[in-house]
Amino acid sequence: MSSGNLFGSDDSFANATDQPKPDAPLAERLRPQTLADIVGLDDLLGEGRFLRNAIENDRIPSMIFWGPPGSGKTTLARIIARTTRARFVTFSATSSGIKDIKTLMEDARKSRASRGSKTIVFIDEIHRFNKAQQDAFLSYVEAGDITLIGATTENPSFEVNSALLSRSKVVVIPQLEREQVLAILTRAANDPTVAKLGVELTADALDFIAATSAGDARQALTSLQLVVETASPGDNPLDLERVKMVLQRRSLMYDKSGDEHYNIISALHKSIRNGDADAAVYWLVRMLEGGEDPLYIARRLVRAASEDIGNADPQALTLAVSVKDAVHFIGMPEGGVALAQLVAYLAASPKSNAAYVGYGEAVREVRQGDNPPVPLHIRNASTGLMKDLGYGSGYKYAHDFEDQTAAMECLPDALAGRRFYEPKDVGFEAQIRERLEKMRKARK
Repeated sequence: MSSGNLFGSDDSFANATDQPKPDAPLAERLRPQTLADIVGLDDLLGEGRFLRNAIENDRIPSMIFWGPPGSGKTTLARIIARTTRARFVTFSATSSGIKDIKTLMEDARKSRASRGSKTIVFIDEIHRFNKAQQDAFLSYVEAGDITLIGATTENPSFEVNSALLSRSKVVVIPQLEREQVLAILTRAANDPTVAKLGVELTADALDFIAATSAGDARQALTSLQLVVETASPGDNPLDLERVKMVLQRRSLMYDKSGDEHYNIISALHKSIRNGDADAAVYWLVRMLEGGEDPLYIARRLVRAASEDIGNADPQALTLAVSVKDAVHFIGMPEGGVALAQLVAYLAASPKSNAAYVGYGEAVREVRQGDNPPVPLHIRNASTGLMKDLGYGSGYKYAHDFEDQTAAMECLPDALAGRRFYEPKDVGFEAQIRERLEKMRKARK
C-alpha cells in the first residue's frame, strides 16, 4: 500500500508527482503529465467534455476507469492527482488488507469532518480486490468521505460490487488506434531521453512497432526502448527488418484491433463455413501465434457452431461450449489443441443457417412490424377476470392429439401462416424438417 504524505503535510501529492528516476522504463519516463499531453482520449477530454470539466473544476465524482492495458487509465488518475486540491491515496489489491483500508478511510472521514479536506482514493486493478475489500470502501463513498477512482481491464459489471458500481460513474477508456500509438512512438523517438542515444528509426519500423502493440502504449514504448537500447552503431537508421530481428517473436504478432485481426478471424470463420478443415486450423494457429486471446476465438467458434451448422448437427454447439470451458480451464498452450479439434469438427459438420436466417427474419418483423397482441386462446388465464375476458378460451392441449399438435394458430392473425424457420434437408435438420412438415399438415 502506498499513501505518500497523505494526512500530515501540505505535500499531499508526493506519491503522484515525484519525477521518475532516470533509469525508469521509457513508458514511465514519458508518461503524460497534463491533459494536453494525452493522446487518444478526445471524446473524454475534449473541450466541454464531462471528464475534462470535472478535472478542471475539481469536481471529481467516484469513477471506474474501464479499458484495455496501456490505454491511459493510470495516467488519468495521476493527472487528477496533480490537478485536484484533494488528498490522493493509492491502494494495492495485493498488499492492502481490510484493516489497512479501514484505518485510512477513518483518517479520511476525520479529515473531512475537521478540516473539510477531500480525499481521492485510487485503486489500480480494482477487479483484483475481493468482495470484502470492495465493501470496506462502500460506506465512505456513500457518505462522501472519499472519492473513489478504480481502474480495471475487466468488465466492471462482473468484477465490481453492484452497490459500489451504482455509486460510481463508469468511464470507458477506448483502446488506442494504430495511428494514435504511432503518434506516441513518434513523440517518444524525438524525446531527448531517446534522441541522445543517436538512434533513428525508419517510418515503416515505427509503424511496425505500433501495429504489433495491440493498442497498448506501454507495450509500444517498451518495444521502442528495447530496439534503441540494443542497436549497434552500424544499424542507424533502424529499418523494418532490423526491428523485426530485435523484437523476434513480436514479428509474428498482428494488429489485434485492426484490419489483420478482422481479416484472419473472417478467414477462420469462412474456412469453417466452406468445410475446409486444413485452412481453418491454419488460420486458428495464425491467430494464436499472433497473441490473440484464445477465449475470444472460442466465443467466435460458438457463434459459428450456431450460425453455420445449427440444427444440422446440434452437437456442434455443445462441443463448442465444452471447448470454450476447456480452454478457460487448462489455459494455453494446451487449450490450442482443443480449439484445433473444434475447428476441424465444425468444418466437417453438415451446414445449415436456417436458424440464423429465421432469427433474422423474426427480428426484422418485430422491429418493423405492428407487433399485434398475443391471441386470446394462448394467453395465460391466471385470474378469474382474465378468464372472463376470454384469456385461454379455445386453447387446445397438444398432448391430447396424436401428432402432438392441435389445429390452432399460434401466431397473431396478421402473421398467420408466416414461416420464420425453414429447416434444410441436411444432417439432423432433415429429421426436424420432416417432423415440422408432418405437424403443419396435421394442424390443417
